[in-house]
Amino acid sequence: MRRSPGHDTHAGHDPEMFRRRFWLCLALTLPIVATSHMVMDRLGYSLRFPGMSWIGPGLGSVVFFYGGRPFLVGGVRELRDRAPGMMLLIGMAISVAYLASLATTFRVFQLDFWWELAALVTIMLLGHWQEMKAIGQAQGALAALAALLPDEAERVTPGGGVERVQVSGLHVGDVVLVRPGARVPADGHLVEGAAELDQSMITGESRPVARGVGDRVVTGSVATDSAIRLQVDAVGEDTALAGIQRLVAQAQQSRGRAQLLADRFAAVLFYVATATAVVTFVVWSALGDLNQAVVRTVTVLVIACPHALGLAIPLVVALSTAVAARAGVLIRDRTALERMRTIDAVLFDKTGTLTKGSHRVTAVAPATGTAEDELLRLAGAVEGDSEHPLARAIVTAAGEPGREPGATDFRSLPGRGVQARVDGAGYAVGGPSLLRDLRAECPDELTTRAHEWSARGAAVLYLVRLDENGPARVLGAIALEDEVRPEAAQAIAQLRQQGVRKIAMITGDARPVAEAVAAQLGFRPGVDEVFAEVLPADKDDTVAELQARGQLVAMVGDGVNDAPALARATVGIAIGAGTDVAMESAGVVLASSDPRGVTAIIRLSRAAYRKMIQNLAWAAGYNVVALPLAAGVLARAEIALSPAAAAVLMSASTIVVALNAQLLRRVQLAPTEQEPGFAGRHGG
Repeated sequence: MRRSPGHDTHAGHDPEMFRRRFWLCLALTLPIVATSHMVMDRLGYSLRFPGMSWIGPGLGSVVFFYGGRPFLVGGVRELRDRAPGMMLLIGMAISVAYLASLATTFRVFQLDFWWELAALVTIMLLGHWQEMKAIGQAQGALAALAALLPDEAERVTPGGGVERVQVSGLHVGDVVLVRPGARVPADGHLVEGAAELDQSMITGESRPVARGVGDRVVTGSVATDSAIRLQVDAVGEDTALAGIQRLVAQAQQSRGRAQLLADRFAAVLFYVATATAVVTFVVWSALGDLNQAVVRTVTVLVIACPHALGLAIPLVVALSTAVAARAGVLIRDRTALERMRTIDAVLFDKTGTLTKGSHRVTAVAPATGTAEDELLRLAGAVEGDSEHPLARAIVTAAGEPGREPGATDFRSLPGRGVQARVDGAGYAVGGPSLLRDLRAECPDELTTRAHEWSARGAAVLYLVRLDENGPARVLGAIALEDEVRPEAAQAIAQLRQQGVRKIAMITGDARPVAEAVAAQLGFRPGVDEVFAEVLPADKDDTVAELQARGQLVAMVGDGVNDAPALARATVGIAIGAGTDVAMESAGVVLASSDPRGVTAIIRLSRAAYRKMIQNLAWAAGYNVVALPLAAGVLARAEIALSPAAAAVLMSASTIVVALNAQLLRRVQLAPTEQEPGFAGRHGG
């Protein structure tokens, strides 16, 4: 695979290595500059002592071979890989400068060039040190994520004691104690205690979330207020944190279209610079000025180094993925982030994305003679032993655990509901099929309310009193609905503000259910679209249909049946509570289930694209202006660049690009105070 001329050739280099070489070469360069006859003449001082004439050749050779080694090695690697770029240009420049300096020492040329060579290498080392440091800071997201994993954990022994062990020594099934203020050492579920957990570094949620027995917790979360015990479900590479690290690393290594453009430009620039250097040497030689021919050739090779160009895209890539990761937005594919700025239609899966995917009691209608509290109390008692999601919602609405009366003789009625005895009397809870089976007459007022609830998509359950000596009697009806996420309407409003033309929702639910949710979310009739009663296998076709209309579609989903649609979409976005299959099919993953993360991706995409274009324009424009000056086009007007000055300008252009990219840190991704923190639940 072709390397990036401006970035990948640095593989194995680190800021510390460049720092060490820079300071040593700077110390060696100072005496070389101080004893240069050209410098002494310009500054008006004089030095003369035995052996002074060998300071330049001696120390200059050390600077060339020690300080220049990274560039020489990198140049050879680029030549071997047939990917000429920045390192090869630098290597050629300092090699020509060194040979010219040696030739001057032996009176072949009349140049005072050792100080130029030493200054050139030293300035290059400084520029690369700062570049490597900037990239290292941008890639600090991985280090920050790694720091979330504690070194040790407190494992609960079979006897009930606690022992300190290395996190690497934990196994699935172990129970660990997490004290207040400590980090969770592995993915697991709570088996004892309850606490508010700070998951901000994992999901971007700005507020702690409550977790109780049975709830899942992820590695790196912080127990803020009380001790908890959890059973380990995943360790090491199987944890959610490790998965996030892999996604961040993958994104920072992936290559987008802008990077390919920069690579091609850098490769072209190498050939342009080499040709310009050859022409410059030939022209100045033909003019009879061999000294200027050497100086101008070296200056051209230095000024044309695609340093800023090589940094323009990789630094933006590293910074954007790091900024996104800290906000709970994980970029799996660079091209997905680049395409997100062009999206004009967003298709949301309803259940689990725009809604919480879990029902809650939204209305209660007791029959005459039954109190509302009593209706919920009895229904909660009957449903107490059921694991059905609707049953859990009724039990929750009935009140705190233990408040409902004890039920006996619990029995499930497949396809109809459940029944049990409460305080010695028989009761049943179920839907319309239960009423038909029991031949129970539903009062007219309850029938009317039930029809209203069903029309808006609610599930309706009835509480029935069973009488051995008479007909069953309906005591009331309960409406349950999949709760719309409170932040979903805000996400849709923000998407419109960002210029997204169409918002669409897709679901397998009946159309009344879908239309009711769309109304709550503020869908615009005739503009936004609802796809209802869609089979899982047909979601992919719906995305294709939208694309066939000429729209660039972002698909947001969380389930196994969303995977084909996520893969087909222009950009697939999986939410963090989703399945591994959905996440593997998506280009972007939201660690939180907050749909406002989609607007954050668009903001980041547009900001990153602006920075890429600005950096590319600067790097390209700089070379257009600088190359003629380096070649000496205006030398007759006494406007020319020395090799050292060229190195300063080249390093300055790199710093401009780096500082411009750093502005990405100011992009607001997480919700602000007016936009409550990511409230979605991270499901691991």
